[in-house]
Amino acid sequence: MAQLTVPIELASLPQTESTEFTPIPDGWYTATISSADLRSTKAGTGEYIAVRFDVTGPTHQGRVVFTNLNIRNPNPKAEEIGRQQLGQIMQAIGAATVTDTDQLIGGTVAIKVTTRLDEKWGNRNEVKGFKTVAGGQTPQPAPVAQKPARGAAPPWAAKPVADEDTPF
Repeated sequence: MAQLTVPIELASLPQTESTEFTPIPDGWYTATISSADLRSTKAGTGEYIAVRFDVTGPTHQGRVVFTNLNIRNPNPKAEEIGRQQLGQIMQAIGAATVTDTDQLIGGTVAIKVTTRLDEKWGNRNEVKGFKTVAGGQTPQPAPVAQKPARGAAPPWAAKPVADEDTPF
């Protein structure tokens, strides 16, 4: 048990916004990729990219949908589908090559959302298609900052170079 140094009263805590989890209607939506993380499958025999899309329009702005893209899987068909989907996303955001999942983040893409019944969770959204956002230039995702070499000091730890006018 740990004694708090200051009492916390419920009335003084910030209110949380309600989160909507009901599926959005089937259709095409414009969305921005807000996260893309490489993860291992439960069995440990493959890898997938877990992608989060934040819907920006034309309706349901602010809603979030997710998809997983199999990029390495013992099932060749699952891997083929995942790589095709990744290719559609890359084409839609104008990325010819991806070496880091962060290169997907910030890309805007049109996503085709469908609804399916999940035995455990009930109705849920799935992303079934990707294409370039209509009527515009394909936005480029932000470039990924290069990671320093192993053992190298991070940029914020670099020491300034002294010159003749600096008194240190």
